[in-house]
Amino acid sequence: MTALAVLEQRIGYSFRQPALLRQAMTHRSHSLPHNERLEFLGDSVLNCAVAQILYEKFATETEGDLSRIRANLVQQQTLHQLSQTLQLEMFLCLGEGELRSGGLQRPSILADAFEALLGAMLLDGGFAAAEKLVRELYAPLLSEIALTQITAKDPKTQLQELLQGQKKPLPTYAVTEISGAAHAQAFHVLCDIPSLGIRVPGVGQSRRAAEQAAAQAALAQLPSPLAPAARALAQPKSAHQKKASIPVRKARQSP
Repeated sequence: MTALAVLEQRIGYSFRQPALLRQAMTHRSHSLPHNERLEFLGDSVLNCAVAQILYEKFATETEGDLSRIRANLVQQQTLHQLSQTLQLEMFLCLGEGELRSGGLQRPSILADAFEALLGAMLLDGGFAAAEKLVRELYAPLLSEIALTQITAKDPKTQLQELLQGQKKPLPTYAVTEISGAAHAQAFHVLCDIPSLGIRVPGVGQSRRAAEQAAAQAALAQLPSPLAPAARALAQPKSAHQKKASIPVRKARQSP
């Protein structure tokens, strides 16, 4: 059995055009055709499929809440986790340079390969084929994650809304350093709020993660009059604020 046949077994789908699967697993450092165009397609497939799942599952959530949940579910960290579930690193074709620098462990490469896989499935079997895989892979994630965890506003959003409410200039974020090996980089970001005299660093495995860490540090340094508002923004809506109940929230209501 070939390696790609093993992958087909894992995803529960047999390609009519095996070349598409081979392309999805080919990094640009290896050869042409590579997977970047398929990644573009897969990104759209993923967002659409996840949006539909959330629309069905959380019938009373607002558009803003659904958007926040989706953003958490399609971020690089989550896609990296899903690619590891499928063990995509076993099937990826990388150039020698990328292999030597640890490319098979790099979250961005694995996340991109997962999106490319969805793009290949779209072209080969239509949206339904790709959506089926998305539903299967996301089912355990949605059952394990508490709704309060994924509807809570992230630190950057909290900080931005708080400053906007106080009519203060928004913070700026600047990358000050990128350290570590290519497959395990650390991004160092500085969050600057001159109007409040706040200038704090943050570190993360991606620029986005580092910005979130810096925003969290900035929230911790807010002047005391603004701190209660920051805590309020961090909290998701309580169950009694919803017009209809959601299963995971029912468990928290008093009998």
